[in-house]
Amino acid sequence: MPFSCLIVDYMHPSIVPLLEALNITVSYQPGIKAEAVKSMLPGFDGLLVRSKLFISEEVLSGDHQLKFIARAGAGVDNIDEAALKRRNITLLNAPEGNCDAVGEFTLGLLLALFRNVVKADKEVQKSIWLREENRGEEIMGKTVGIIGYGHMGRAFAQRLAGFSCEILAYDNNQTIQPDGFARLVTLEELYAQADVVSFHIPFTLANKHLGNEQFFTSFKKSIWVLNTARGEVIDQTALVKLLQAGKIKGAALDVLENEKLKTLNPQQQLNFEYLSQAENVILTPHIGGWTHQSYVKINEVLVQKIKAFLQQTPVKS
Repeated sequence: MPFSCLIVDYMHPSIVPLLEALNITVSYQPGIKAEAVKSMLPGFDGLLVRSKLFISEEVLSGDHQLKFIARAGAGVDNIDEAALKRRNITLLNAPEGNCDAVGEFTLGLLLALFRNVVKADKEVQKSIWLREENRGEEIMGKTVGIIGYGHMGRAFAQRLAGFSCEILAYDNNQTIQPDGFARLVTLEELYAQADVVSFHIPFTLANKHLGNEQFFTSFKKSIWVLNTARGEVIDQTALVKLLQAGKIKGAALDVLENEKLKTLNPQQQLNFEYLSQAENVILTPHIGGWTHQSYVKINEVLVQKIKAFLQQTPVKS
């Protein structure tokens, strides 16, 4: 009897034929309400999700036979990994699928930030022509510090390599291997040398507000900040404070602590009002990994990982 998968989020249409090619029976129900997912799980071996719901202990508490949960994307902060381990459910994700998109986008943010692209565009559209006021910075000769040197951090470093800048990377994972693009360093070395700091780490409880006031004030120089990872890894109140003080020269943020802008609490609202009006801040709506190409590649990577999982798992009879 073939494996069966339930898909509860919208994914590129290639996902169904790719899974069927593995002899997997697919139930594609992207329109299902989050609260109805739990009752749908019995009878399925696999669950494919994006970010519709948090896969919690409660969601998994029913009578089901799930063997794997596959996250179509990189981050797995919407999945209770401990709950999966207790039930011997394998977690799969696909950071390789959109790392190229994130690498390119982060480079684009840095260029836009350094060269006042967004500010200048808004001015010219208002018939304001200011050249000297928009004199920018070059990447060449700068030192770029990368926090997190997994798939995303490496993709960014690869694209920076042609800009004649120094690239430093810090990762607390001791298994991370050096390559020809970035030099692995301690946080202390990063603090001492970096002109730019770019975040490429997942959100975990340990990483929450890693980018806090103490972190940013530890840098010897005033710095530019990029975040294409998760909004929660930066304390936005500290970020605003240090932007106002000039310790942070500018910021480009593809992610925010709370991306549901109609649900901001009073402090988040104050922070957002400042960030959205500051001329040295660029905000984008979590689109770093969001390209037509990555939409397909995520499926391809995920299906290959599902295939490898199935090859290690006996088929039920």
